[in-house]
Amino acid sequence: MPSLADTTAMLKRARLVAPGTARRGPDRPRRMVETTDFGANPGGLRMLSYTPEGLPSDAPLVVVLHGCTQGAEAFAQGSGWLTLADRFGFAVVAPEQVSGNNPNRCFNWFSPSDITRGGGEAASIAAMTAHATARFETDADRVFVTGLSAGGAMAAVMLATYPDVFAGGAIIAGLPYGVATSVGEALQVMRRSDHRDAAALAALVRGAAPQGHRTPRVSIWQGASDSTVSPANAEALVRQWAGTLGLATEPDELLSLTGRSHAIWRSPQNGVVLLERHLIDDLGHGTPLATGGPEGVGATAPYMLEAGVSAALESLRFWGLAPDAAKSGSNATAAPTPPTPEAEHNAVGEMVMRSVSGHASASVQAVIAKALRAAGLLS
Repeated sequence: MPSLADTTAMLKRARLVAPGTARRGPDRPRRMVETTDFGANPGGLRMLSYTPEGLPSDAPLVVVLHGCTQGAEAFAQGSGWLTLADRFGFAVVAPEQVSGNNPNRCFNWFSPSDITRGGGEAASIAAMTAHATARFETDADRVFVTGLSAGGAMAAVMLATYPDVFAGGAIIAGLPYGVATSVGEALQVMRRSDHRDAAALAALVRGAAPQGHRTPRVSIWQGASDSTVSPANAEALVRQWAGTLGLATEPDELLSLTGRSHAIWRSPQNGVVLLERHLIDDLGHGTPLATGGPEGVGATAPYMLEAGVSAALESLRFWGLAPDAAKSGSNATAAPTPPTPEAEHNAVGEMVMRSVSGHASASVQAVIAKALRAAGLLS
């Protein structure tokens, strides 16, 4: 029988994603433009796009991939991408899945025919990207991809199969590339993650595209209370992309921020951040939003969850398309503070939790976390 704490957490998550909780945020409604003839479309997807008025040539391009049951425009609007496109000057392409391909309108991130370079849905998204780059005269060296859940897993597919197209990406509640080849395997890995080491997971990425291309920079986002995609998948994504980028699996920095932790991996050559992971306390399955304050964007809805931090805005900062919080004068992202005894104790607890995240069930992890908090080793 669930404890009172378990029940309270469950009710909190249900309230965040329950139908009818959507509210209109600061974003203005608008209609994206559909393009029906964008080139080869073996995956049978729809192409929607948005360009701010007066967008100059050589602007960046962001490809935004929705989650299951969502529509492309609603996701692009609700997660804040269209408002941010106006604010910072970039084009948006939003591929849309159709029910004929998947009854729940999930991108088929697990289907071998859809995740191979030159085939299926991956090829359709690549064709849309190439069409938009030419049509809007955007900068081919500043093309990025992001997505939620199945869209996040598909973003990982695009980063692996088209590293020559995408300079970076943001994977939200997603899964590593190549870890499932059927619906059954997909459901299994969503619950338990893939336990392969960094070398084995990186080999999946390296085999997905011809060698010699740049390796994209990757931002990974995960809710610690996600019951749809196990948080252990974020660690598997870290192993896959750390191995691909030639980085250690342990981060160079682990920042304890308000309501979340932020792990950072830097290039040993020049110190540039190549990989990051945001783990957000108490967040369920959805896109993290920060709708309040002067920089607030997005609107809460099912799978669009207020978290006090915007995955969209922070991803833009990670890619270098928006100024960081200090330069913009915003306090949206807390600055790291010098270590305290409590922080050092938390680091021990977090290390223990990371060590069991890929091996223990969510219920066992909850028991371990409770014990660590009781011992003062985890906040």
